[in-house]
Amino acid sequence: MQRPLTRCLTRRLVPLVAAVAALAAVPTAAPAQGTQAAPTAGHRQFAVGPQYDSTHVYVEPGTEQAFAASWVATFGGSTIGPNATQVTPTPSRTLSELVVSPVGTLSVFDYTTPVPYPFGTERTGWLVTDLDQAVRAARADGAAVTVAPFADPIGRDAVVQFPGGVNAQLYVHTTPPSYPGLASVPENRLYLSPDAVGAFLRSFLAFTDGRIVSDDRRADGAAIGLPGTAYRLLRLTSGFGTTTVAVTDGHLPYPFGRELTGYGVADLGATLERAKAAGASVLSGPVRADGRDSAMVRFPGGYVAELHGDR
Repeated sequence: MQRPLTRCLTRRLVPLVAAVAALAAVPTAAPAQGTQAAPTAGHRQFAVGPQYDSTHVYVEPGTEQAFAASWVATFGGSTIGPNATQVTPTPSRTLSELVVSPVGTLSVFDYTTPVPYPFGTERTGWLVTDLDQAVRAARADGAAVTVAPFADPIGRDAVVQFPGGVNAQLYVHTTPPSYPGLASVPENRLYLSPDAVGAFLRSFLAFTDGRIVSDDRRADGAAIGLPGTAYRLLRLTSGFGTTTVAVTDGHLPYPFGRELTGYGVADLGATLERAKAAGASVLSGPVRADGRDSAMVRFPGGYVAELHGDR
């Protein structure tokens, strides 16, 4: 899957399949081996690697180029696309572009038609070893299949929903991709209620073959815009990368809860200055909480991200 932004009407769009083929030629630090192979018997591990798990970024119409330029100026990396294509099982049209950066991969979509439901609600795209087996496993582990498997221009996809309303798109490519390794693994950032977190953890950890790294029931609320309060913070890990779960009463100030992903950087202050120079705005922070400095940033096109010191 690929990503989008602002566009020049006279620009010639490169075909999507050719773009993916070009990306496969990029030298990699951690090439995917056996990307499309079936899981080992008796061990159900569908993840390929965190560099293949992209955040799905739906930008405001006409802002694809501004977003891509701002992101690359802030973090480095490269882009493939944009390409005008249909990536949904029902008629639609989007400029789709892939951003490959040291802090994470993004699939960006700049729709020129209305977005068919439920697309736009999925947080991430996860490359899996076998799509049909992964869909069956997701159901068995308590997730709902909200979009049944369908073909896209370069492979097949499905969308699943874990308890608590957490949506993820699963995908395979006809030609297995090969992306560069990451300097830091991004965090899938979730906000759940106390009522939903138990069912979510049972389903999500079973499907991802993940584990709980830490469970702090008195985390510093300053990290989510609520200084002087406490909340429950879980950190999870699996082959799909890292996940943080904030368990709250839902009384969250903007923009907390609007971010999909958190990105670790070596120098938060310098990164924020680059982001601002590239057209992004700092919505909150920096603040020191839970052992690290963090800030909330809005990039051109409306994408909100959490940035934190990765030391």
